[in-house]
Amino acid sequence: MVFLRYLDVCLVLATAPFVLIGGMPALGYLIGASAWLLTRGGAAFLQAQARRTGDPKVRAGLLVAGLLGRVWLVAAAIILARYAGGKDDGIMAAVLVLAAFTVYFAMSFITGDGPGPLARDARAQGRPSVS
Repeated sequence: MVFLRYLDVCLVLATAPFVLIGGMPALGYLIGASAWLLTRGGAAFLQAQARRTGDPKVRAGLLVAGLLGRVWLVAAAIILARYAGGKDDGIMAAVLVLAAFTVYFAMSFITGDGPGPLARDARAQGRPSVS
């Protein structure tokens, strides 16, 4: 199950040799991969913090901040790749992030971490859910 939970990270890392060998835009890949891995780690950290807190308002705030922060950072990384490298670098960053998100989203349903993992925890503890 751990492998499925981090399949998106494996996809991002396993893509590196193909990008380099294939002569694809390396700067776009590097920026997109860095943004994805950074935001993935940050989101996991904020979800763990949200699970630990007992205050529903703090929990909701952490989750919303993580979601919005992740979107903004990934969008900024794609724009950065576009203007730091070129159009192809921006496309590479966008495609990489889109592929990683698609895998992450699909695996979150398979592993049970989909929408409402905190809701499931809250129901198990007899509290109203956040989602």
